[in-house]
Amino acid sequence: MEIGGLGALLMGLFGALHCLGMCGSIMGVLTMSLPESIRRRPATLAAYLLWYSTGRLISYSLAGGLAGAFGGGLLLAVTPQYGHRLLSLAATLVMLAAGFHLAGWFPGLAQVEKAGAPIWRRLEPLGRRLLPVSRPWQALLYGMVWGWLPCGLVYSALFIALAQGDFTGGMLFMLLFGLGTLPSMLLTGVFAERFMRVARNSRVRMYAGALLIALALLMLYYSSRT
Repeated sequence: MEIGGLGALLMGLFGALHCLGMCGSIMGVLTMSLPESIRRRPATLAAYLLWYSTGRLISYSLAGGLAGAFGGGLLLAVTPQYGHRLLSLAATLVMLAAGFHLAGWFPGLAQVEKAGAPIWRRLEPLGRRLLPVSRPWQALLYGMVWGWLPCGLVYSALFIALAQGDFTGGMLFMLLFGLGTLPSMLLTGVFAERFMRVARNSRVRMYAGALLIALALLMLYYSSRT
């Protein structure tokens, strides 16, 4: 039993609760920086929030496809017979670590974010040039830049995308992961203060992390029997 679409969605849905400290603040600032004529019209505001997230999902999907293609090369190098099995096992363990991180029991995963700092230093100025956002295309492009923001949980998802073994599989995994983050990001944009208060609740994050751990253990159990 591999980490498939359900695992990707749940990882995005629950993982977003932990990432709201950073991404939620960004979404809140982006929302408040929009012209008042956009913010006071709920339908228009929702459209801009979707443009931001669409850009982010495009970047996630591209990164996932590249990771999956790289994973396919690793499979051939290790041999198709055992390479896929080893990558799937490693991906399940990464998901287990992500669950512990989300629950607050394994803060060390945050150190992984340092790996993406050099890329972010190059991309972040591009995002600044798009501000203030007043057009849908600016929101889309800013979202694409935002998608490369260093994040331990996103990197964990990318490692699992690598285990999919090909470009399409990795791309779809990260697309589903990104879709799982949508509810939290959209709610933060519309109800920033209220939703952030719930997401920062340590008990909520602990339960979400425990569900991810349970899913990873279930997958580990089934994979050991095949």
